[in-house]
Amino acid sequence: MKKSVLITGANGQLGKCIEELSLNFEELNFIFKSSKELDITSFNSAKAIFEKHQFNYCINCAAYTAVDLAEDEKEKAFAVNAEGVKHLAILSKDYNTSLIHISTDFVFDGLKNTPYTETDSTNPINVYGASKLQGEQYIKELLDTYFIFRTSWLYSEYGNNFMKTMLRLSKERQELNVINDQIGSPTYAKDLAQVILKIINEESRQYGLYHYCNQGAFSWFDFAKAILDISNPSVKVNPIPTSSYPTKAKRPAFSVMSTSKIFSKINIKPNTVSISLKNCLQNL
Repeated sequence: MKKSVLITGANGQLGKCIEELSLNFEELNFIFKSSKELDITSFNSAKAIFEKHQFNYCINCAAYTAVDLAEDEKEKAFAVNAEGVKHLAILSKDYNTSLIHISTDFVFDGLKNTPYTETDSTNPINVYGASKLQGEQYIKELLDTYFIFRTSWLYSEYGNNFMKTMLRLSKERQELNVINDQIGSPTYAKDLAQVILKIINEESRQYGLYHYCNQGAFSWFDFAKAILDISNPSVKVNPIPTSSYPTKAKRPAFSVMSTSKIFSKINIKPNTVSISLKNCLQNL
């Protein structure tokens, strides 16, 4: 019998990448639900779908990701990123479903200068990060069979993301100013999608919390340069400090994450940022 997999938030970047790659997994039965089709903040709506299908896996890609807006919409952010996740955790327990959840580097405060590990203390400095951390905590309290993947700076061919913004702006301007003092690891959503599908396909039982991001420490300026060096080298990119571009939400100055655990436990070695960026740009 085919394994049944629910994908929530299926219209986002990661959901779209999973949908594209799902064509290679004929032995799995995928059910994709956008956030409009399945609002995880409604327990009864989610329960009806779990009741109907008896999923083996639920991949939760549904999230409130507007980092700055979250400062003014705290209740909304927590409703999706915490309470909605709690609903999925309860239902996963009740229906014997393995939950695969996506979290963020923004659970950290960015005060370290070496890559964060899964055992490092969390200390979010914005509402978005706090809401995502609460979601993680609900899963850990309620479930034994779960995977939480913290990832960072997702980009892809789909949706709105930094890479696509840089490509658009580079067609409109000859010079761009980009922040140079926030350091992280840009991650190709399709790489993460492949990891998730590999874990399901191989029926991995190495449950727990993992960091997954592409390899390399980049500022937004470094990443913009890398994008435009390939796609539009004539555009000049200038580094600027965060103080020159104030935003409502604070962001961690350093949020590079170590991926040594996912390599040692599941034998997954992420691509470098440079390789994955080239792959993505070739797919546009």
